[in-house]
Amino acid sequence: MQKKPFFPARRVFITSAGSVVGHKEKKGPLGALFDLGGDDRFGKDSWEKAEAEMQRLALGIAMRKAELVEGDLDLLVAGDLVNQCVSSSYGLLGYRIPFLGLFGACSTCAEGLLLATLATASVCRRCAAVTSSHFCTAERQFRYPLEYGGQRTPTAQWTVTGSGAFIVSSRPGDAQRTTGVYVPEILDVMPGCIVDRGITDAANMGAAMAPAAADTILRYRDSGCLGDEILFVTGDLGAEGSAILYDLLRAQRLDIEDRHTDCGLRIYHRDAADAHAGASGCGCSAVVLAAELLEMVKSGEIAEMCFLATGALMNTAAVQQGQSIPGIAHLVHIRGVRRDTVCDGQTE
Repeated sequence: MQKKPFFPARRVFITSAGSVVGHKEKKGPLGALFDLGGDDRFGKDSWEKAEAEMQRLALGIAMRKAELVEGDLDLLVAGDLVNQCVSSSYGLLGYRIPFLGLFGACSTCAEGLLLATLATASVCRRCAAVTSSHFCTAERQFRYPLEYGGQRTPTAQWTVTGSGAFIVSSRPGDAQRTTGVYVPEILDVMPGCIVDRGITDAANMGAAMAPAAADTILRYRDSGCLGDEILFVTGDLGAEGSAILYDLLRAQRLDIEDRHTDCGLRIYHRDAADAHAGASGCGCSAVVLAAELLEMVKSGEIAEMCFLATGALMNTAAVQQGQSIPGIAHLVHIRGVRRDTVCDGQTE
């Protein structure tokens, strides 16, 4: 088993990010931070087309912030929750950039950043990572038609309508053009292992994904890379999954409760938004990272964080056949470095 993270062969920076969200997300506590908020349809005549449009808009925003055009990007990695990841392929169809489609369920944001980092540290100059989810497309595919009006259990999470896009670059000049005193640098990455603890309740994604998050964190600790001041940011565990994560880690003599936050607990006013255990979906961790957390790194409010987007690797057929739900959690270690030091020891 891979016991150590992968370390980039050269410095890799997140030089820009774009976030696009729906109406419910725009009304939440982070609403003012998102680049663009819409009415959930984004001018389209279906939910699936709306989700594709969110990806197109998010990538365009990230590219404009980085002052880039299509020819400046060597690779585009993207994924979503809709069958065959059509939101990504249709939404990004207009960009003439080499494309790799991903499926990591709600872990897709971290998976995309992880792969973009490895590519940028070796054969590429710049890569883009994009992902999205939409409440209405996810409900229609995984649960019930919206018209059914099914009652949601207390452990259920609300799928975020949103898309996040990130530009990853190994060029020091790109990093120096970013705003803020600090630049987010990706120090290392650790792919997750598939973990299945027998959870069969499709309305309790937090319980299905928490064991995978614990597994990745413990492997990272065993590698010797875990510092005492690192902030842990999980993607989609919500209240239920976060509590389970604390219990699993404490059983292994690791307590992170006082230095952990979950994107699924940051995006909604839970009581007012009927979000129950919190938020989930590919777009959940993506828009929180893009709009809030990276800005906190750039300002120095967050010095260092381990970003772990978590995913439940199931589909409707597997659930209907009574199979348990495997989880996965990919880790991306991000640190803020002073913008005036990014050229140290590295050339274009």
